[in-house]
Amino acid sequence: MDSPGYNCFVDRDKMDAAIQDLGPKELSCTELQELKQLARQGYWAQSHALRGKVYQRLIRDIPCRTVTPDASVYSDIVGKIVGKHSSSYLPLPEFVDNTQVPSYCLNARGEGAVRKILLCIANQFPDISFCPALPAVVALLLHYSIDEAECFEKACRILACNDPGRRLIDQSFLAFESSCMTFGDLVNKYCQAAHKLMVAVSEDVLQVYADWQRWLFGELPLCYFARVFDVFLVEGYKVLYRVALAILKFFHKVRAGQPLESDSVKQDIRTFVKHIAKTVSPEKLLEKAFAIRLFSRKEIQLLQMANEKALKQKGITVKQKSVSLSKRQFVHLAVHAENFRSEIVSVREMRDIWSWVPERFALCQPLLLFSSLQHGYSLARFYFQCEGHEPTLLLIKTTQKEVCGAYLSTDWSERNKFGGKLGFFGTGECFVFRLQPEVQRYEWVVIKHPELTKPPPLTAAEPTTPLSHSASSDPADRLSPFLAARHFNLPSKTESMFMAGGSDCLIVGGGGGQALYIDGDLNRGRTSHCDTFNNQPLCSENFLIAAVEAWGFQDPDTQ
Repeated sequence: MDSPGYNCFVDRDKMDAAIQDLGPKELSCTELQELKQLARQGYWAQSHALRGKVYQRLIRDIPCRTVTPDASVYSDIVGKIVGKHSSSYLPLPEFVDNTQVPSYCLNARGEGAVRKILLCIANQFPDISFCPALPAVVALLLHYSIDEAECFEKACRILACNDPGRRLIDQSFLAFESSCMTFGDLVNKYCQAAHKLMVAVSEDVLQVYADWQRWLFGELPLCYFARVFDVFLVEGYKVLYRVALAILKFFHKVRAGQPLESDSVKQDIRTFVKHIAKTVSPEKLLEKAFAIRLFSRKEIQLLQMANEKALKQKGITVKQKSVSLSKRQFVHLAVHAENFRSEIVSVREMRDIWSWVPERFALCQPLLLFSSLQHGYSLARFYFQCEGHEPTLLLIKTTQKEVCGAYLSTDWSERNKFGGKLGFFGTGECFVFRLQPEVQRYEWVVIKHPELTKPPPLTAAEPTTPLSHSASSDPADRLSPFLAARHFNLPSKTESMFMAGGSDCLIVGGGGGQALYIDGDLNRGRTSHCDTFNNQPLCSENFLIAAVEAWGFQDPDTQ
């Protein structure tokens, strides 16, 4: 037991109880696809010696800045930075945001070494402003390093990665917050049952999702986190989203229908993750994670960029937290009972709708743009009141007291580009829903059935990126970056008929029917199954309208 996996920083008794060193001793494969399969299967997970070799190789191959601090730099600076202080009492750098150093079977010397390494990293990377995941990464790497200096060098290479297409660890508050928003978007789309539970039991559902990195970098037991890190080093950031989604799915499966163990679902999830071994093995956790059919890395990256842009517009910068968003306005706080008035939905119903919208807009307040009871039953007036607002929320109440509607991603002024003819526009972030007599949401059919689409074929003149079909050179300028229909090779246009408007009608969803059709007098409507959303009729198939409302999304800082 003299391998680097059992050095002077590890409590050997705890380590022996955690993992037995029974696995293979060598790895000969060099192909990425084979490495992915071996990482997912846990090929090197049972051998400390082999895992150490694999980590050394994978981290060595990370493309980095020209000048990256190495082991010799650590030896030169550690004495000057630490001085005569006891390592166990060293303060943590401010950028870890008071994150506790996970024990991960380290002894007291090992926990002190993590603090020393973090302080030296802070000295060498003054541009890091927020990185709460780093203590867990350093603590794990210390298991597979000969000494502190080697662990420091490995962590620095991960932080110094300069491959623009390879995201590793968030190093600013802006990147961290946008990752939390992106995770919330992914939960909303891929874990709808769990999301519904979170909305029901949490006052601040976005705050719950803002904790997702802590589940992985802190609460997961060592043997679980190491398995996640194995795959993360091979496949990158998307793995973290997958595993966090899988954790939420397992939490929902175990806890659905049971009362909270504490006063906070956020704390309950932390406790669940800490004791996850009672529920699921590392193998089953990863199996669940990779069974989730997420969008591609490029599409998720574009969503992240859009969320970053939304945060920048609200005052978040790379270097500092905005006063207005350091404590974010979460879903249940965005719709205030004292100033919300609707003739169609209650505060509670609007909060439920708000929990469905992309997170970059869930930060906003609802703003009434049009009400048929105030502005009259006129489609022309509807367009006039809604133009200039993107996105919007359409609500309809029938004379039978049924309530339905749609989230519409694109400004209604886009209809004018068709020269008076009826043409469809919008993006795959649109969805339709009903509230009465029962709640049901229908998203773009491609979200639940990605097999309907394949990447568009490339020509010799096109670069190998889905951005080649974008009208904008800056993908963050598009409202719904990873669900724009032009990025997908759809079998027919009916799967992308999101919204259309003319002088005599308004349509949401198309192909084989229309999810919503409203006439020019806002008097009559109809609803049926359509190919875009694969929905059931949202209310009586032919209905008379009692009221129509359109809502916009107002930045709270502009009020």
